[in-house]
Amino acid sequence: MKRIMSSILIFLLMLTGIFFAVLNSQTVQLNYYFGVKELALSLLMILNIIIGTILGILVSAGHLLKARHDISRLKKNIQLAEKEVSNLRTIPIKDSH
Repeated sequence: MKRIMSSILIFLLMLTGIFFAVLNSQTVQLNYYFGVKELALSLLMILNIIIGTILGILVSAGHLLKARHDISRLKKNIQLAEKEVSNLRTIPIKDSH
């Protein structure tokens, strides 16, 4: 069932993309530092989405790596604390009275 739903979703996304490309087929002028290029509007928008996605992944990768480092550091702290508690539980209590 999950495979059928994902296939339907992929088909609908592809169909939407095709309609998008057909409806936005006019060319636009892209000015950049090295020159000027004529591109289809739909292609330019898809390129912008891809570039934005890549930049978003790169920015979030730093945060993700920091979070993973913090998690591993905290796990080590937990293990150390659990070991200390275990050691404290095995020490016999001496009553001085």
